[in-house]
Amino acid sequence: MAERTLMKGNEALAEGAIRAGCRFFAGYPITPQNEVPEYMSWRMPQEGGFFIQAESEVAAINMLFGSAATGARVMTSSSSPGISLKQEGISYCAGADLPIFYANVVRGGPGLGNIAPAQGDYFQATRGGGHGDYRVFVMAPNSVTEMANFPKRCYDVAFKYRVPSMILADGILGQMMEPVEFDFDPVDPDTFPEFDWTIGDAAGRERRVVKSYDLRPGRLEEWNFERQKRFDTIEAEESAWDSEGIDDCELLVTSYGSCSRISKSAVKLARDNGLAVGLLRPITLYPFPKRAFKEAAKGVKNILVVEMSLGQYIEDVQLSVEGAAPIHFHGRPAGGIPTAEEIYEIIKKIMGK
Repeated sequence: MAERTLMKGNEALAEGAIRAGCRFFAGYPITPQNEVPEYMSWRMPQEGGFFIQAESEVAAINMLFGSAATGARVMTSSSSPGISLKQEGISYCAGADLPIFYANVVRGGPGLGNIAPAQGDYFQATRGGGHGDYRVFVMAPNSVTEMANFPKRCYDVAFKYRVPSMILADGILGQMMEPVEFDFDPVDPDTFPEFDWTIGDAAGRERRVVKSYDLRPGRLEEWNFERQKRFDTIEAEESAWDSEGIDDCELLVTSYGSCSRISKSAVKLARDNGLAVGLLRPITLYPFPKRAFKEAAKGVKNILVVEMSLGQYIEDVQLSVEGAAPIHFHGRPAGGIPTAEEIYEIIKKIMGK
């Protein structure tokens, strides 16, 4: 059995990024993700990397633009309003086709909100977040082990398609502690290939410019069409999901992130009491696993969407199932956390029990 280590979610996220080859981190403190930069501040120098405590979130994301342009694996992290401040820079990175990785450990909102866990940033994450036509590869862990292992997948996708990638977590996952088992060996950055898109005119390389704009008539439109082809490929090949008990269920429950663990407990309660209930969890929020939802919806009488917001995730479920079954909703916003028992009571009500 592989070695397991007790870790806090934020620290596992940081260690996972380091093991995946991250050697540059720039960030700014905000609860509930502060353990990420704190951990990076001492681990990054140990690995020969660079940690910068930026003067602001805006500064941090623009530092990523510069460092990513060299071909390095880079990272920043924040929480809700901090990610909002980074959105312009994320859009610039997308426009320059730079493979960056970042994490949002979501807190209650809107505005400054509170430091409680929430899922109110779903629209921001899955629709790009900043200005212009672009998307971000988004993964939603539901355990500390997934917090540790998803950074490598995010880097792999980011560099394969030259897009921003992110982990969308929340305060529960950031602060909870669990035994962690890494499912990949540490990556040596010295083994990474040379890229033909990195900034040049140094160390004997040809002169290259990395930029997010082109003022020649029609050129920017061509860039956007070309980029959309990559997004189409991502949607076709990179979606991921997990399911339990969906082959024979009458009611399908769906949640993501930490909320999916609570829903799983509710589904177990229902199953233990003889109710045919299943669970479908998206692991990638973009690309959303549309085909899995469309197929699962064919044989069910009802679908229950549970999220820690007032109805954002539900829209992708509605678009995916295309009216195949009635959709019910249970949302708790701004730090409200549902319990398995309250979800179970909703399940019984929907099923007429």
